[in-house]
Amino acid sequence: MVRNISILGSTGSIGTQALEVIDDLKYIKVWAVSTNTNIDLLERQIRKYKPVIAAVMDESAASVLRQRVKDLAVKVLAGLDGLIQVATMPEAEMVVASVVGIVGLIPTVEAIKAGKHIALANKETLVTAGNIVMKEARQKGVLILPVDSEHSAIFQCLQQKESMCVSMSDVNKLILTASGGPFLGKKRPALQRITPQEALKHPKWDMGSKISIDSATLMNKGLEVIEAKWLFDMDIEKIQVVIHPQSIIHSMVEYVDYSIIAQMGLPDMKLPIQYALTYPKRLTCAVKPLDFTEHTQITFKEPDIDTFGCLALAYKAAKLGGTIPTVLNVANEVAVDWFLKGKIKFLDIEAYIEYAMERHNNIKDPMLKDILEVDSWARACLEERIGDNI
Repeated sequence: MVRNISILGSTGSIGTQALEVIDDLKYIKVWAVSTNTNIDLLERQIRKYKPVIAAVMDESAASVLRQRVKDLAVKVLAGLDGLIQVATMPEAEMVVASVVGIVGLIPTVEAIKAGKHIALANKETLVTAGNIVMKEARQKGVLILPVDSEHSAIFQCLQQKESMCVSMSDVNKLILTASGGPFLGKKRPALQRITPQEALKHPKWDMGSKISIDSATLMNKGLEVIEAKWLFDMDIEKIQVVIHPQSIIHSMVEYVDYSIIAQMGLPDMKLPIQYALTYPKRLTCAVKPLDFTEHTQITFKEPDIDTFGCLALAYKAAKLGGTIPTVLNVANEVAVDWFLKGKIKFLDIEAYIEYAMERHNNIKDPMLKDILEVDSWARACLEERIGDNI
């Protein structure tokens, strides 16, 4: 079990819950924290946890924070260099990677190079650079411990005994469950006038705005499919998505003898966060236990990819590989941002992602610099296209 960590994205949904878990565990020291712009919350975290380093992505906000905490022995850094220093903090054994967006890629890679274990909650890291990240982790002997509830569930289902996984040759397929989001059962005509406020109302999970929209479009599940491919070295054809509205089963593994092992529990992100922090040990967790007599219905259905086409686009990107998943990810990030700002409609998110994918010249075996260049290209492509239509 780790005793010293850094947190990339400590003011976000996962970061704040990770700190709550740390409060309960009591033995973990937080050496470094970071935020994008939320310096009010970051200041409170600095005063409570006494980190040595704090990083703020926005440089002007970093200057303000520097003045606010000048009475404390904390070094306030700014920009990407600041995130990298948080990620490579010498004293930290593990980095909780929970920033949203591709901005988390470089710090996470640098943390792996520095020999840090990763509690991974940043989807973009594996979606855009899964091959690079997992290869580097293997070479450094670094653990990539999933924090997403679905990938944590699969990881737990693969545990044969303490700190030992079964052979993936024994696995027939991975089954990712999805709640279906706030618009489960609706057809495309009903989604024409969806507002951001409606899309943000997830029925089960309390998440950040971007992830909530991704859940509403099912892109969140599509990104998880790509993540699972890299995390578990599994062919994309052997990763299935099923809609499970109750969110009791968090995901499953089907073995070659067709037996299925599922990880279950009430929806609460503290459990997968704690499992990543305490692996390979299981400790008492401050979550409500599952009472089967109160939850008597567990149902499943196929995802409606005709209505929610983002999932189909993610499967397509995963099969094509190369830099296409980067385009998928960036186009989605840009389109979701514009939807939240009221500039485009809900169904336009899918359309703009497909537009960017169709116009990209795929690089089959990209290096890190290629991924970053494609990220910039896709943003420019979408900004121009969306700008022409608003």
